[in-house]
Amino acid sequence: MDLALFDLDYTLLAGDSDVAWTQFLIEEGVLDASAQEKRHLVFFEQYKAGTLDIYEFLDFQLAPLARQPRAKLDAWHRTYMERHIRPMIRPAARALVARHLECGDLVALVTATNGFVTWPIAQEFGIPHLIATVPAQENGAFTGKPRGVPAYREGKIVRVEAWLESLALNFERFAHSHFYSDSHNDLPLLQRVTHPVAVDPDDTLRGEAQARGWEILTLNAA
Repeated sequence: MDLALFDLDYTLLAGDSDVAWTQFLIEEGVLDASAQEKRHLVFFEQYKAGTLDIYEFLDFQLAPLARQPRAKLDAWHRTYMERHIRPMIRPAARALVARHLECGDLVALVTATNGFVTWPIAQEFGIPHLIATVPAQENGAFTGKPRGVPAYREGKIVRVEAWLESLALNFERFAHSHFYSDSHNDLPLLQRVTHPVAVDPDDTLRGEAQARGWEILTLNAA
């Protein structure tokens, strides 16, 4: 059994699930378009530069969850999946995940995007485990804050190691461990596995992958 870890946005998806969720809420009249898109652009530029303050971003990202009852959020999410997410899933991405599952590998989605948004996406791929940023809840409602270590940059290693430990496993128990990602922000976890794969990578990750002899893969060609 191998370990197979997948990033989500611009890796398994030909787009960004969090940006798409925000766009969906704008379409539904829940959020103001100009204010949200301006903030998202600032955070996205910081993300590309590797300077993002993840806690500042999460305050922005998680706030809308705290303003709505859970039943309404769940209903919206079903429409969001149909309208935004399924069109972003390419056959090659589904096939890659399916190959690992069919081989009996231990498969997890590892993403900085919060678990409310991403758990149904993991299910859509048939991925049984999700390691995502946790949106805190009190009395069944979201608080607008994260709980624990966000699954971002080095935090992905912390969260994956804790998950493996909960299964009485560790990286060393696997002869082959894979991580698929598009972003240089995932270099810490890419360097932790035995088989790092750059998927439709950004320029920085492409350069690192070429220098290190890592596999470069395309999943999201139209």
